[in-house]
Amino acid sequence: MNCSKAELLEKLIEIVGEDWLKTDPADLETYGKDWTKAYPANPIAIVLPKDTDEVVALVQLANLHEVALVPSGGRTGLSGGAVAANGELVVAFDRMNKILEFNPADRQVVCEPGVVTQQLQQFAEQEGLFYPVDFASSGSSQLGGNVSTNAGGIKVIRYGMTREWVKGLKVVTGSGELLDLNRGLSKNATGYDFRHLFTGAEGTLGFIVELTLALTSMPKDPTVLVLGAEGMEPIMQVLQKFQGELNLTAFEFFSEKALKHVIEEKQLQRPFETESEFYALIEFEHQSEQDIDTAMHLFETCLEEGWIVDGTISQNSTQANNLWRLREDISETISTFTPYKNDISVKVSKVPEFLQEVDSLVTSSYPDFEIIWFGHIGDGNVHLNILKPESLAAEAFFEKCAKVSNLVFEIVEKHGGSISAEHGVGLLKKPFLHYSRSPAEMAYMKAVKKIFDPNNIMNPGKLID
Repeated sequence: MNCSKAELLEKLIEIVGEDWLKTDPADLETYGKDWTKAYPANPIAIVLPKDTDEVVALVQLANLHEVALVPSGGRTGLSGGAVAANGELVVAFDRMNKILEFNPADRQVVCEPGVVTQQLQQFAEQEGLFYPVDFASSGSSQLGGNVSTNAGGIKVIRYGMTREWVKGLKVVTGSGELLDLNRGLSKNATGYDFRHLFTGAEGTLGFIVELTLALTSMPKDPTVLVLGAEGMEPIMQVLQKFQGELNLTAFEFFSEKALKHVIEEKQLQRPFETESEFYALIEFEHQSEQDIDTAMHLFETCLEEGWIVDGTISQNSTQANNLWRLREDISETISTFTPYKNDISVKVSKVPEFLQEVDSLVTSSYPDFEIIWFGHIGDGNVHLNILKPESLAAEAFFEKCAKVSNLVFEIVEKHGGSISAEHGVGLLKKPFLHYSRSPAEMAYMKAVKKIFDPNNIMNPGKLID
């Protein structure tokens, strides 16, 4: 930084106004980190721009005075992508939270990056439409962050990742230029499509200041089954069977250990009396009675084959929501245990063998640690959570877990998987990126960043060095 802190703060006030520059220690702590607990917050200040012009001015100022910038949305990330630990300036998008335009003929909505995911979901519902990207943090995550991490969630098996719904982006690059990418077009064969570079880039190329997102038809009467199984192989048989005859909107799984924590913490009821090693949660649209008949026939077939030991099906939306809570409340429930989290993926066909190898590795390495499994089994994404023993200090716990991470990621690499299925790379996964990306790919990624962010001011140190 080639000016004093006082001079910088004065220049920032000129751009955003005195009320929207935050330097109070509580604000620095709040805005300087995400849900990752492994890094301290140490930003120089927080700014909250109100529009694109102010974002452009902030980026230009940062280039002029060599100030590093970190984007801040809902701060629900789990990889340290929104952490400001080295005196960076945090740019928070809370004020840029308006839904700007909706066109029912295009089924597209134009939003500012600070719109909360649930806000868009509710807007779509009011218009008789559906925004399908959904996950546990939808009530606090922001759309700009969702696109920057290419968020996934519980409906990927049917609707895909966030990338599938991005029809246009306005971005401010690291050099302060405003780009209008794709402009909402469904067909556009004019060369490189840069919106896909910014989707999943974690703010390392520039800041998203406007999004054009597609909406779709609302699912009709989503119906939920929860089935108990004594292993992952049977669950994969169930997936194959149900996928072959029903159009599924979700196929999730969780372990008995995860279920016990949720039931105890949230005072929920067991889905059925029989305890099982794993549970599958299946959602499908109830468009006709034939769908229910098909689901019951499949349930009976799975019982006869010995793939499942018990199950239940929702009779109404309230029951469906309660069954979903058994899966969706897991992350919040186990957060009190300071878990070491790994968000990893492989091809669906490789899940049983992969999960068994990882589970055996972690169990043998740390027999005293409790391992919680859950995830989006229908798209090959599993979440490994190791719970910190109450008697062990957090620093020592994370140090122990980090030692086994390389071995976990070697298994990921062996199966051709990803070290980060949907949470991004940030700071936490950056040392392990080579397990999923070749040296040539990483070199190209660095070259792309240099083009869009020549002075390396955009979320430096995240994703790649």
